[in-house]
Amino acid sequence: MSHQPFKFHRPELARGYCEALQGTGIMDARSGLFLAAPRRTGKSTFLREDLLPALDKLGWTTVYVDLWTEKETSPAILIAREVRKSLFKFSGAITKLAKAAGLERVTVFGALSLSMASLSLPENVSLADALEALVEASGKPVVLIVDEAQHALNSKEGMDAMFGLKAARDRLNQGAGGQRLFLVFTGSNQDKLTQLVLKRNQPFFGCRITKFPKLGKEFSDAYTDDINLKLAATNQFNADDVFEAFKLVGHRPELLRGIIADLALDGAAENLAAELKAEASSFREHVWGAMESEFAALSPAQRAVLERMLQTGAKYAPFTEDSLKAYSALAGQEIDAAAAQGALKGLRDKNLVWQAAYGDYALEDESMVTWYQHRTKDKSL
Repeated sequence: MSHQPFKFHRPELARGYCEALQGTGIMDARSGLFLAAPRRTGKSTFLREDLLPALDKLGWTTVYVDLWTEKETSPAILIAREVRKSLFKFSGAITKLAKAAGLERVTVFGALSLSMASLSLPENVSLADALEALVEASGKPVVLIVDEAQHALNSKEGMDAMFGLKAARDRLNQGAGGQRLFLVFTGSNQDKLTQLVLKRNQPFFGCRITKFPKLGKEFSDAYTDDINLKLAATNQFNADDVFEAFKLVGHRPELLRGIIADLALDGAAENLAAELKAEASSFREHVWGAMESEFAALSPAQRAVLERMLQTGAKYAPFTEDSLKAYSALAGQEIDAAAAQGALKGLRDKNLVWQAAYGDYALEDESMVTWYQHRTKDKSL
Protein backbone atom coordinates (compact mmCIF):
# COMPACT_ATOMS: atom_id res chain seq x y z
CA MET A 1 0.00 0.00 0.00
CA SER A 2 1.30 3.49 -0.91
CA HIS A 3 1.71 5.92 1.98
CA GLN A 4 2.81 8.85 -0.20
CA PRO A 5 0.43 11.78 -0.82
CA PHE A 6 -0.97 11.73 -4.33
CA LYS A 7 0.63 14.20 -6.71
CA PHE A 8 -0.04 14.71 -10.39
CA HIS A 9 2.61 16.50 -12.43
CA ARG A 10 2.30 18.22 -15.82
CA PRO A 11 5.92 18.58 -17.01
CA GLU A 12 5.06 19.02 -20.70
CA LEU A 13 2.72 21.91 -19.92
CA ALA A 14 5.41 23.55 -17.77
CA ARG A 15 7.98 23.10 -20.54
CA GLY A 16 5.60 24.68 -23.05
CA TYR A 17 5.12 27.75 -20.86
CA CYS A 18 8.88 28.09 -20.40
CA GLU A 19 9.29 28.05 -24.18
CA ALA A 20 6.50 30.63 -24.53
CA LEU A 21 8.27 32.98 -22.12
CA GLN A 22 11.46 32.66 -24.15
CA GLY A 23 9.61 33.09 -27.45
CA THR A 24 10.85 29.76 -28.76
CA GLY A 25 7.56 27.86 -28.74
CA ILE A 26 4.31 28.05 -30.71
CA MET A 27 3.04 30.68 -28.27
CA ASP A 28 5.08 33.86 -27.72
CA ALA A 29 4.68 35.25 -24.20
CA ARG A 30 7.80 37.40 -23.96
CA SER A 31 5.61 40.41 -23.12
CA GLY A 32 3.96 38.44 -20.31
CA LEU A 33 2.18 35.14 -19.79
CA PHE A 34 -1.42 35.51 -18.57
CA LEU A 35 -3.14 32.31 -17.43
CA ALA A 36 -6.83 32.17 -16.48
CA ALA A 37 -8.58 29.28 -14.71
CA PRO A 38 -11.35 29.00 -12.08
CA ARG A 39 -10.28 28.66 -8.46
CA ARG A 40 -9.56 25.20 -7.05
CA THR A 41 -8.85 23.65 -10.45
CA GLY A 42 -5.15 22.98 -9.77
CA LYS A 43 -3.59 26.17 -11.14
CA SER A 44 -1.63 27.26 -8.05
CA THR A 45 -0.49 23.68 -7.40
CA PHE A 46 0.84 23.54 -10.96
CA LEU A 47 2.70 26.84 -10.49
CA ARG A 48 4.40 25.67 -7.30
CA GLU A 49 5.10 22.04 -8.18
CA ASP A 50 5.67 22.11 -11.95
CA LEU A 51 6.33 25.58 -13.37
CA LEU A 52 8.65 26.88 -10.64
CA PRO A 53 10.87 23.75 -10.74
CA ALA A 54 10.99 23.98 -14.55
CA LEU A 55 12.07 27.62 -14.32
CA ASP A 56 14.70 26.72 -11.72
CA LYS A 57 16.13 24.16 -14.16
CA LEU A 58 16.62 26.98 -16.67
CA GLY A 59 18.80 28.70 -14.09
CA TRP A 60 16.43 31.64 -13.61
CA THR A 61 15.81 33.44 -10.33
CA THR A 62 12.16 32.93 -9.40
CA VAL A 63 9.85 35.11 -7.30
CA TYR A 64 6.36 33.83 -6.48
CA VAL A 65 3.63 36.07 -5.05
CA ASP A 66 0.09 34.90 -4.22
CA LEU A 67 -2.24 37.90 -3.87
CA TRP A 68 -5.02 35.64 -2.58
CA THR A 69 -3.25 34.76 0.66
CA GLU A 70 -3.56 38.25 2.16
CA LYS A 71 -6.44 39.89 0.34
CA GLU A 72 -6.56 42.82 2.76
CA THR A 73 -2.89 43.68 2.15
CA SER A 74 -2.04 45.92 -0.78
CA PRO A 75 -0.76 43.92 -3.78
CA ALA A 76 2.03 46.49 -4.09
CA ILE A 77 3.23 45.58 -0.60
CA LEU A 78 2.96 41.83 -1.23
CA ILE A 79 4.98 42.04 -4.45
CA ALA A 80 7.59 44.33 -2.92
CA ARG A 81 7.92 42.04 0.09
CA GLU A 82 8.67 38.96 -2.02
CA VAL A 83 11.13 40.86 -4.20
CA ARG A 84 12.88 42.10 -1.05
CA LYS A 85 13.06 38.55 0.32
CA SER A 86 14.77 37.44 -2.87
CA LEU A 87 17.13 40.41 -2.72
CA PHE A 88 18.07 39.55 0.84
CA LYS A 89 19.45 36.20 -0.38
CA PHE A 90 21.94 38.18 -2.49
CA SER A 91 22.75 40.94 0.03
CA GLY A 92 26.47 40.25 -0.16
CA ALA A 93 26.52 40.58 -3.93
CA ILE A 94 24.41 43.75 -3.75
CA THR A 95 26.85 45.37 -1.33
CA LYS A 96 29.71 44.68 -3.75
CA LEU A 97 27.69 46.07 -6.66
CA ALA A 98 26.84 49.19 -4.67
CA LYS A 99 30.48 49.89 -3.80
CA ALA A 100 31.53 49.40 -7.40
CA ALA A 101 28.73 51.55 -8.82
CA GLY A 102 29.25 54.76 -6.84
CA LEU A 103 27.26 56.86 -4.41
CA GLU A 104 24.00 57.14 -6.36
CA ARG A 105 23.71 53.39 -6.74
CA VAL A 106 24.79 52.84 -3.12
CA THR A 107 21.58 54.59 -2.04
CA VAL A 108 19.46 52.26 -4.15
CA PHE A 109 21.14 48.95 -3.45
CA GLY A 110 22.03 49.80 0.13
CA ALA A 111 18.46 50.68 1.04
CA LEU A 112 17.19 47.47 -0.51
CA SER A 113 19.68 45.19 1.15
CA LEU A 114 19.99 46.70 4.60
CA SER A 115 16.48 47.82 5.55
CA MET A 116 14.39 44.65 5.57
CA ALA A 117 12.09 45.53 8.49
CA SER A 118 9.65 47.53 6.37
CA LEU A 119 7.27 45.74 4.01
CA SER A 120 7.41 48.53 1.42
CA LEU A 121 10.25 49.61 -0.78
CA PRO A 122 12.08 52.79 0.28
CA GLU A 123 10.59 56.01 -1.14
CA ASN A 124 13.47 56.55 -3.54
CA VAL A 125 13.38 52.97 -4.89
CA SER A 126 10.88 51.84 -7.53
CA LEU A 127 9.78 48.29 -8.22
CA ALA A 128 11.77 48.48 -11.45
CA ASP A 129 14.86 49.46 -9.40
CA ALA A 130 14.33 46.51 -7.06
CA LEU A 131 13.92 44.02 -9.89
CA GLU A 132 16.97 45.40 -11.69
CA ALA A 133 18.94 45.00 -8.48
CA LEU A 134 17.77 41.39 -8.24
CA VAL A 135 18.79 40.67 -11.84
CA GLU A 136 22.23 42.21 -11.29
CA ALA A 137 22.80 40.56 -7.91
CA SER A 138 21.74 37.08 -8.96
CA GLY A 139 23.48 37.29 -12.32
CA LYS A 140 20.47 35.51 -13.87
CA PRO A 141 17.20 36.41 -15.56
CA VAL A 142 14.34 36.89 -13.09
CA VAL A 143 10.84 35.48 -13.51
CA LEU A 144 8.12 37.01 -11.33
CA ILE A 145 4.91 34.98 -10.93
CA VAL A 146 1.90 36.87 -9.58
CA ASP A 147 -0.85 34.40 -8.66
CA GLU A 148 -4.45 35.75 -8.51
CA ALA A 149 -3.24 38.96 -10.16
CA GLN A 150 -6.79 40.30 -10.56
CA HIS A 151 -6.67 41.49 -6.93
CA ALA A 152 -4.30 44.24 -8.08
CA LEU A 153 -7.25 45.81 -9.90
CA ASN A 154 -9.07 46.62 -6.67
CA SER A 155 -6.93 49.61 -5.71
CA LYS A 156 -4.85 52.42 -7.16
CA GLU A 157 -1.81 51.04 -5.31
CA GLY A 158 -2.32 47.64 -6.93
CA MET A 159 -2.63 49.16 -10.39
CA ASP A 160 0.45 51.29 -9.76
CA ALA A 161 2.31 48.05 -8.98
CA MET A 162 1.18 46.58 -12.32
CA PHE A 163 2.41 49.66 -14.17
CA GLY A 164 5.64 49.37 -12.19
CA LEU A 165 6.08 45.80 -13.42
CA LYS A 166 5.47 46.93 -17.00
CA ALA A 167 8.10 49.65 -16.58
CA ALA A 168 10.53 47.10 -15.16
CA ARG A 169 9.88 44.72 -18.06
CA ASP A 170 10.42 47.43 -20.65
CA ARG A 171 13.58 48.71 -18.97
CA LEU A 172 15.22 45.36 -18.30
CA ASN A 173 14.44 43.76 -21.64
CA GLN A 174 15.80 46.50 -23.88
CA GLY A 175 19.28 46.52 -25.31
CA ALA A 176 21.81 43.89 -26.23
CA GLY A 177 21.58 42.03 -22.93
CA GLY A 178 18.52 40.09 -24.02
CA GLN A 179 15.46 39.40 -21.92
CA ARG A 180 16.22 39.67 -18.22
CA LEU A 181 12.72 39.88 -16.70
CA PHE A 182 9.89 37.44 -17.38
CA LEU A 183 6.38 38.03 -16.04
CA VAL A 184 3.66 35.45 -15.34
CA PHE A 185 0.20 36.47 -14.15
CA THR A 186 -2.63 34.13 -13.24
CA GLY A 187 -6.26 34.79 -12.38
CA SER A 188 -9.28 32.80 -11.27
CA ASN A 189 -11.59 35.11 -13.21
CA GLN A 190 -10.84 35.58 -16.89
CA ASP A 191 -12.99 38.72 -17.21
CA LYS A 192 -11.08 40.36 -14.36
CA LEU A 193 -7.66 39.33 -15.66
CA THR A 194 -8.64 40.72 -19.06
CA GLN A 195 -8.86 44.17 -17.48
CA LEU A 196 -5.04 44.26 -17.46
CA VAL A 197 -4.69 43.80 -21.22
CA LEU A 198 -7.87 44.97 -22.95
CA LYS A 199 -7.51 48.75 -23.29
CA ARG A 200 -4.74 51.15 -24.26
CA ASN A 201 -4.71 52.71 -20.79
CA GLN A 202 -4.13 49.34 -19.12
CA PRO A 203 -0.60 48.23 -18.21
CA PHE A 204 -0.28 45.20 -20.46
CA PHE A 205 -2.40 46.29 -23.42
CA GLY A 206 -1.94 43.94 -26.36
CA CYS A 207 -1.05 40.84 -24.36
CA ARG A 208 -3.42 37.89 -24.66
CA ILE A 209 -5.14 35.83 -22.00
CA THR A 210 -4.40 32.10 -22.22
CA LYS A 211 -6.96 29.71 -20.77
CA PHE A 212 -5.14 27.38 -18.40
CA PRO A 213 -6.11 23.83 -19.45
CA LYS A 214 -8.33 21.91 -17.05
CA LEU A 215 -7.14 18.70 -15.52
CA GLY A 216 -8.66 15.86 -17.51
CA LYS A 217 -8.97 12.10 -17.62
CA GLU A 218 -5.22 11.57 -17.19
CA PHE A 219 -5.53 13.17 -13.75
CA SER A 220 -8.68 11.29 -12.72
CA ASP A 221 -7.25 7.97 -13.99
CA ALA A 222 -4.03 8.46 -12.02
CA TYR A 223 -6.02 9.47 -8.94
CA THR A 224 -8.27 6.42 -9.30
CA ASP A 225 -5.24 4.13 -9.47
CA ASP A 226 -3.77 5.75 -6.36
CA ILE A 227 -7.03 5.46 -4.39
CA ASN A 228 -7.60 1.85 -5.43
CA LEU A 229 -4.15 0.91 -4.08
CA LYS A 230 -5.40 2.00 -0.67
CA LEU A 231 -8.68 0.06 -0.86
CA ALA A 232 -9.63 -3.59 -0.63
CA ALA A 233 -9.87 -5.54 -3.88
CA THR A 234 -13.65 -5.77 -3.35
CA ASN A 235 -14.00 -2.01 -2.94
CA GLN A 236 -12.53 -0.48 -6.10
CA PHE A 237 -13.46 2.60 -8.10
CA ASN A 238 -13.95 2.51 -11.85
CA ALA A 239 -11.83 5.12 -13.68
CA ASP A 240 -14.62 6.11 -16.09
CA ASP A 241 -17.03 6.68 -13.20
CA VAL A 242 -14.49 8.85 -11.39
CA PHE A 243 -13.95 10.94 -14.52
CA GLU A 244 -17.71 11.50 -14.90
CA ALA A 245 -17.85 12.67 -11.28
CA PHE A 246 -14.80 14.88 -11.86
CA LYS A 247 -16.57 16.63 -14.74
CA LEU A 248 -19.68 17.17 -12.62
CA VAL A 249 -17.70 19.01 -9.92
CA GLY A 250 -16.11 21.31 -12.50
CA HIS A 251 -12.73 19.52 -12.76
CA ARG A 252 -11.91 20.54 -9.16
CA PRO A 253 -9.52 18.02 -7.54
CA GLU A 254 -10.30 19.00 -3.95
CA LEU A 255 -14.04 18.47 -4.40
CA LEU A 256 -13.46 15.11 -6.09
CA ARG A 257 -11.21 13.99 -3.22
CA GLY A 258 -13.91 14.84 -0.69
CA ILE A 259 -16.57 12.83 -2.48
CA ILE A 260 -14.24 9.87 -3.05
CA ALA A 261 -13.18 9.84 0.61
CA ASP A 262 -16.77 9.75 1.85
CA LEU A 263 -17.74 6.89 -0.45
CA ALA A 264 -14.55 4.86 0.06
CA LEU A 265 -15.14 4.76 3.81
CA ASP A 266 -18.61 3.26 3.28
CA GLY A 267 -17.07 0.25 1.54
CA ALA A 268 -20.16 -0.57 -0.55
CA ALA A 269 -18.39 -1.61 -3.75
CA GLU A 270 -21.53 -2.59 -5.64
CA ASN A 271 -22.96 0.93 -5.24
CA LEU A 272 -19.81 2.97 -5.82
CA ALA A 273 -20.53 3.97 -9.42
CA ALA A 274 -24.10 5.10 -8.79
CA GLU A 275 -23.29 6.83 -5.51
CA LEU A 276 -20.26 8.59 -6.97
CA LYS A 277 -22.32 10.13 -9.76
CA ALA A 278 -25.17 10.95 -7.38
CA GLU A 279 -22.84 12.69 -4.91
CA ALA A 280 -21.20 14.77 -7.64
CA SER A 281 -24.55 15.69 -9.20
CA SER A 282 -25.92 16.60 -5.79
CA PHE A 283 -23.00 18.93 -5.14
CA ARG A 284 -23.44 20.69 -8.47
CA GLU A 285 -27.20 21.03 -7.99
CA HIS A 286 -26.60 22.46 -4.52
CA VAL A 287 -24.29 25.15 -5.91
CA TRP A 288 -26.64 25.95 -8.79
CA GLY A 289 -29.62 26.00 -6.43
CA ALA A 290 -27.88 28.62 -4.31
CA MET A 291 -27.23 30.72 -7.42
CA GLU A 292 -30.87 30.41 -8.49
CA SER A 293 -32.01 31.57 -5.05
CA GLU A 294 -29.67 34.55 -5.13
CA PHE A 295 -30.88 35.48 -8.60
CA ALA A 296 -34.56 35.20 -7.62
CA ALA A 297 -34.03 37.47 -4.60
CA LEU A 298 -32.74 40.35 -6.74
CA SER A 299 -34.82 43.31 -7.81
CA PRO A 300 -35.98 43.36 -11.48
CA ALA A 301 -33.33 45.96 -12.33
CA GLN A 302 -30.57 43.96 -10.60
CA ARG A 303 -31.62 40.75 -12.36
CA ALA A 304 -31.63 42.52 -15.73
CA VAL A 305 -28.16 44.02 -15.22
CA LEU A 306 -26.73 40.72 -13.98
CA GLU A 307 -28.29 38.81 -16.88
CA ARG A 308 -26.82 41.27 -19.36
CA MET A 309 -23.38 40.73 -17.80
CA LEU A 310 -23.83 36.96 -18.03
CA GLN A 311 -24.73 37.28 -21.71
CA THR A 312 -21.92 39.62 -22.79
CA GLY A 313 -18.98 38.58 -20.58
CA ALA A 314 -15.79 40.63 -21.02
CA LYS A 315 -17.53 42.83 -23.62
CA TYR A 316 -19.98 44.12 -21.03
CA ALA A 317 -20.51 47.89 -21.24
CA PRO A 318 -22.88 49.06 -18.51
CA PHE A 319 -24.30 52.31 -19.85
CA THR A 320 -24.42 52.02 -23.64
CA GLU A 321 -27.68 52.50 -25.47
CA ASP A 322 -27.75 48.77 -26.34
CA SER A 323 -27.26 47.78 -22.71
CA LEU A 324 -29.98 50.15 -21.45
CA LYS A 325 -32.40 48.74 -24.04
CA ALA A 326 -31.48 45.18 -23.04
CA TYR A 327 -32.00 45.97 -19.32
CA SER A 328 -35.45 47.38 -20.06
CA ALA A 329 -36.43 44.36 -22.15
CA LEU A 330 -35.20 41.89 -19.55
CA ALA A 331 -36.83 43.71 -16.63
CA GLY A 332 -40.09 44.49 -18.40
CA GLN A 333 -39.75 48.11 -17.32
CA GLU A 334 -37.66 51.10 -18.31
CA ILE A 335 -34.14 51.04 -16.88
CA ASP A 336 -32.21 54.28 -17.37
CA ALA A 337 -28.54 54.94 -16.58
CA ALA A 338 -29.28 56.01 -13.00
CA ALA A 339 -31.30 52.85 -12.33
CA ALA A 340 -28.55 50.72 -13.89
CA GLN A 341 -25.96 52.43 -11.67
CA GLY A 342 -28.09 51.70 -8.60
CA ALA A 343 -28.52 48.08 -9.66
CA LEU A 344 -24.77 47.67 -10.09
CA LYS A 345 -24.17 49.09 -6.61
CA GLY A 346 -26.68 46.60 -5.20
CA LEU A 347 -24.99 43.71 -7.01
CA ARG A 348 -21.62 44.82 -5.65
CA ASP A 349 -23.02 44.96 -2.12
CA LYS A 350 -24.25 41.36 -2.56
CA ASN A 351 -20.78 40.27 -3.79
CA LEU A 352 -22.17 39.19 -7.15
CA VAL A 353 -20.40 41.86 -9.20
CA TRP A 354 -16.91 43.29 -8.91
CA GLN A 355 -15.71 46.74 -9.94
CA ALA A 356 -12.15 47.58 -10.89
CA ALA A 357 -10.48 50.64 -9.39
CA TYR A 358 -10.99 52.49 -12.70
CA GLY A 359 -14.65 51.60 -13.28
CA ASP A 360 -15.05 48.42 -15.35
CA TYR A 361 -17.29 45.64 -14.03
CA ALA A 362 -17.08 41.83 -14.03
CA LEU A 363 -18.75 38.86 -12.36
CA GLU A 364 -17.43 38.05 -8.91
CA ASP A 365 -17.90 34.30 -9.51
CA GLU A 366 -17.22 33.31 -13.12
CA SER A 367 -18.77 29.85 -12.58
CA MET A 368 -22.15 31.60 -12.58
CA VAL A 369 -21.88 31.62 -16.39
CA THR A 370 -22.15 27.80 -16.47
CA TRP A 371 -25.22 27.93 -14.21
CA TYR A 372 -26.81 30.59 -16.44
CA GLN A 373 -26.13 28.65 -19.64
CA HIS A 374 -27.69 25.53 -18.08
CA ARG A 375 -30.66 27.59 -16.85
CA THR A 376 -31.20 29.17 -20.26
CA LYS A 377 -30.98 25.79 -22.00
CA ASP A 378 -33.57 24.28 -19.66
CA LYS A 379 -35.97 27.16 -20.29
CA SER A 380 -35.68 26.73 -24.07
CA LEU A 381 -36.66 23.03 -23.93
